[in-house]
Amino acid sequence: MTATDAPLEATLPFHYTDAQRRVISEIFIDMAKSKPMCRLLQGDVGAGKTAVAAAGLFMAVLNGSQGAIMAPTELLAEQHARSISKMLEPFGIRTVLLTGSQRASERARGRAMLESGEAAVAIGTHALIQDDVKFYKLGLVIVDEQHRFGVEQRDALRKKGYHPHMLVMTATPIPRTLSLTLYGDLDVSVIDQLPPGRQKIISRWRTGARRAESYDTIRQQVEEGHQAFIICPLIEESESLQVKAATTEYERLQREVFPTLRLGLLHGAMKPAEKDQVMHRFRDHELDILVATSVIEVGIDVPNATVMVIEDADRFGLSQLHQFRGRVGRGKHQSYCYVLSEDAGAQSQERLGVFEEIDDGFKLAEEDLRLRGPGDFIGVRQSGMPEMRIADLSDTRMIELTRKIAASVWAGDPYLRKPEHTALRERMHLFWQDFMAH
Repeated sequence: MTATDAPLEATLPFHYTDAQRRVISEIFIDMAKSKPMCRLLQGDVGAGKTAVAAAGLFMAVLNGSQGAIMAPTELLAEQHARSISKMLEPFGIRTVLLTGSQRASERARGRAMLESGEAAVAIGTHALIQDDVKFYKLGLVIVDEQHRFGVEQRDALRKKGYHPHMLVMTATPIPRTLSLTLYGDLDVSVIDQLPPGRQKIISRWRTGARRAESYDTIRQQVEEGHQAFIICPLIEESESLQVKAATTEYERLQREVFPTLRLGLLHGAMKPAEKDQVMHRFRDHELDILVATSVIEVGIDVPNATVMVIEDADRFGLSQLHQFRGRVGRGKHQSYCYVLSEDAGAQSQERLGVFEEIDDGFKLAEEDLRLRGPGDFIGVRQSGMPEMRIADLSDTRMIELTRKIAASVWAGDPYLRKPEHTALRERMHLFWQDFMAH
């Protein structure tokens, strides 16, 4: 593939950051190769991943291919459709949106445009991987918030084309060492720079007894025409966990704290259509405060939201807290984030103190790894992943060296038939024999 993204940038109301330019260059180099790209794009909240995705789509279309973006929610898909179609429209590039809640006639029209090649870009949810969706020539597949999709779903979209390039994006900053370990099959690009002019979010850690300060800030901000989020860890009250439950807290806040304000409730047990309806109402400023569980971690931009309050913040990891904080500060107004904890232990106090001081997602991820250990950071064991003993995840040089050696062996002797690889072949046989026995 040839050409550059200079014509695209010239039409945008902003300039790319140096980090965006570097990442776009890495993607373009990949797309120029005969081997399909398989790249992970990491970027902190607000780092400009959407603009990078648009540049990739632009390049694909310039070279006669179609592109597709799959997002985990309808609201996120609609948001991408609005912003990306606006970026590509000056070049006559047609974009279609496909979601499950669309009218049958609207979806049929979109499918026809993709199959004929009249539309060059498709943006949607799981609706993109339905059997009736066919592409004229799909050359680039982008999966947003890749951890929300299974491998089968990503592959289903990829199979809509003939070996298309694949770009998976995540807004969850992952330490470089973990990226190399968890995503050994992917090339990793990192946007480690925020656009200029973004205001620093004022973060405050308060004990539960001082939550009144956060309520005062919410009232003040709502009076000025802004909105707020309040995050609770659970949906219903739990006897085993004495933490704020979203439903109970929503009722208490509406009744005792903000009786004159418009509150909404959002949690994972709601049907997708219900969740979308609540988020639409919040985005359209029909609600002043949204009480939610961690379902809001990946959400749409609401530039008018300026306050984030997180109850029982010690229940969350630093990276997750940072994702919540990223829901505010997306407009031009000063924003605030309160992390509340009734009785945090010594380690939780250290983590919340770190969160109050650091607003760089990648630095926070490194701190999270240091404080919680790799087991907690990686989470539950993934199905089909053999257990491995890892010496030290912070040894970046060693991890990179082993990747290079593994790639070299795979390229030159994939079946380990050379005499010098006899011991390794036997060891691999024993390793997989033991694993398969489980």
